[in-house]
Amino acid sequence: MNIFRKENIQAYLSKDKHLAKTMSAKDLMALGIGAVIGTGIFILPGTVAAKSAGPGVTLSFVLAALVCMLSAMCYAEFASAFPVAGSAYSYGNLVYGEIVGWILGWSLVLEYMLAVSAVASGWSAYFQSFLTAFNLKIPAAIAGPMNLSKGVYGDLIAILAVFLIALLLQHGMKTSAKINNWAVLLKIAIIIAFIVIGSFFIKPANYHPFMPYHFSGVVKGAATVFFAFLGFDAVSSSAAEVKKPQKNMPIGIIGTLLVAAVLYFAVSLVLTGMVNYKHLDVANPVAYALSVVHQGWAAELLSLGALIGMATMMLTMIYSSSRLIYAMARDGLLPKGLAKLSSNQTPSRALWLVTIIIAIGGGFFSVDQLTNLVNFGTLLAFTLVSFGIIPLRKRQDLPAHGFQVPGYPVVPILSGLICIGMMLQLSKLMWIVAGIWFGFGLLIYFVYGYWHSRFNK
Repeated sequence: MNIFRKENIQAYLSKDKHLAKTMSAKDLMALGIGAVIGTGIFILPGTVAAKSAGPGVTLSFVLAALVCMLSAMCYAEFASAFPVAGSAYSYGNLVYGEIVGWILGWSLVLEYMLAVSAVASGWSAYFQSFLTAFNLKIPAAIAGPMNLSKGVYGDLIAILAVFLIALLLQHGMKTSAKINNWAVLLKIAIIIAFIVIGSFFIKPANYHPFMPYHFSGVVKGAATVFFAFLGFDAVSSSAAEVKKPQKNMPIGIIGTLLVAAVLYFAVSLVLTGMVNYKHLDVANPVAYALSVVHQGWAAELLSLGALIGMATMMLTMIYSSSRLIYAMARDGLLPKGLAKLSSNQTPSRALWLVTIIIAIGGGFFSVDQLTNLVNFGTLLAFTLVSFGIIPLRKRQDLPAHGFQVPGYPVVPILSGLICIGMMLQLSKLMWIVAGIWFGFGLLIYFVYGYWHSRFNK
């Protein structure tokens, strides 16, 4: 049994030739920003400032962005060298072997689907709050996670939100990308509106002391806000549907991170200047700051921004998870029917499978306790992609390499070690639950995947 068997690169590249190549660097950045900039930008700067870093939270975001940039460059090199669907799953297959690719794919299934389920639930809560401004209310029986003892049967709003986004994606990425681009522009405009409005209410005294919890507090804050940047890796799932991937993939991945870093930095700088950091440990610190300076209308605008932010994040993650399932089915590790393309060259069966699973998660279960698993799956992928640059550079069969990580081999090794360090900070319970998840995944691989793999045909 050879579980480390590898596919020929030319054969791998030919598998995705039927996917429509419609996406540009601009579309990729919109996808990435849609995934990275969600509700976190309206919450994390305030809560981290109050608990860990004070006004120095701005430096926390800079540190976290620098750490993420290491992994982003590694993803950019892989996406440029291997413009295939499946992101880290496909990269693992090509440089480590099939079993590592499967483990990476299984971790990303966890990351993408669980993340969207959580966000769908959050989107429903924000939407219901938004409706109260118009004296409208959803019946409690269909407005939350299933709790039969309280007469709650599920969250219909969360389910409908997931299915509406899937319907949009069903029409193909050309149409979806156009709508997503406009939504991301609107979201950024709302964030910039807060930065501009808030800047008129900054009190320099609120910046003193700048690091009340010392530099160690800034570092602690960076470890917390690190997860605010996750999602840029989802951009690499689209490589097979991108025009000129050697050029556009690095722009999309690294550009996403740069824009996100600037927006997080600016929001945290303005927020901690408007209100003393000690008062920002509230559920929605940005809206609170606007209410303190008597700008309630802007707080309502931010609620709209949060809804748009979560919708674009769901679009990117549903899209990425469907392409991941498609890639695993294309290789025979999951049933072949899931790799079947529709008339507009999209993997419809994979899309609707993940949509149903995500809708069940967001509509019937409370996933707050499981969000750390999203972080585990992401960090595992970051670690193996970072170290994977070393065997990648040794490949002699690449048709065109494109972007390369600077500072090789120091930067990839440093990136991998930092990700391992962050994984070790996660709770023991999370490691146990992750072990159960990966154990179940390996069972599927050895019972089904290995024997139906393309390598056995």
